[in-house]
Amino acid sequence: MARKVFFSFKYEDVSRAMVVRNSWVTQGKEAAGFIDKADFEEVKKKGDQAIKNWINKQLEGTSVTVVLVGSHTCSSRWVKYEIEQSKAKGNGLLGIDISKIKDLQGNTSERCGEIPQGYPFYLWNKNDGYNNMGDWIEKAATDAGL
Repeated sequence: MARKVFFSFKYEDVSRAMVVRNSWVTQGKEAAGFIDKADFEEVKKKGDQAIKNWINKQLEGTSVTVVLVGSHTCSSRWVKYEIEQSKAKGNGLLGIDISKIKDLQGNTSERCGEIPQGYPFYLWNKNDGYNNMGDWIEKAATDAGL
């Protein structure tokens, strides 16, 4: 079954997040939750409710939320909101550590923890995310009864 997936991440990890997103899209899958910095700055200027509205709109039609975890993800209020909204709509949930994906400068980082708590958590590099993410997403959907 084709799934539309919402990717939740802290913007500082956008280059790492794009590696994961692009691997999903190149396999013919649909992704949501990505916005370029200029567009996000415009939404942000309109206030918290505008950001919430954008997130809620992006979550429409998705069945699984993948939280891409880097060094600052755990402290992101918007990632927390995305997780809460995903739970409320019944999305499957899982976390993927993206800290060991090299950024545009060739650096890796440490991850802040394993979120979302109580859901499957995978390591992109060590667990071969490129080849296994589809199975992880299907498992999350099945676990959610979807």
